[in-house]
Amino acid sequence: YLFHYAVGFTVITRPTQGQPMFSRILLRVLQPWFRLHRGMTLGVRILVLDGENRVFLVRHGYAPGWLLPGGGVERGQTLYDAVERELAEEGGIVPGERPVLHGVFSNEAKFRGDHVACFVLRNFTRKEWTPTLEIKEARFFPVTALPEGATGGPRRRIAEVLEGRIPPTNW
Repeated sequence: YLFHYAVGFTVITRPTQGQPMFSRILLRVLQPWFRLHRGMTLGVRILVLDGENRVFLVRHGYAPGWLLPGGGVERGQTLYDAVERELAEEGGIVPGERPVLHGVFSNEAKFRGDHVACFVLRNFTRKEWTPTLEIKEARFFPVTALPEGATGGPRRRIAEVLEGRIPPTNW
């Protein structure tokens, strides 16, 4: 597993051949600490759709694949506060309305005790944004031509929203 800790949010992903052995060992040592001290984690993901039926995805510098923008909900923040912060940080997106809650999911398979609230946003503006150490790339893709490396969670959420399906309980 790869460990990344930033501003109170922990991301755990399975290790790949290209990751340094130190990161793998560090995670094995620290993961039990996180599970003891963070009985439950809560994060947000946002499915941003534009008027041309394109979806906004981000590519992290520390994890493989294309993902929906999002991250952890910090102490004192509402889910909506976290949505606004993550969209600004990860792509310069400013909501023009309150995002609609699509579902709340258990992400137990990736990290014990993790929960994700997924929102849909269709009305927004985009400010100037440049890549960061955390987010290497952020852009819109046609929903019918998602990039290679788009992970399963975003693919499932996009299909549910576009097809009007009731979401499952697991991410």
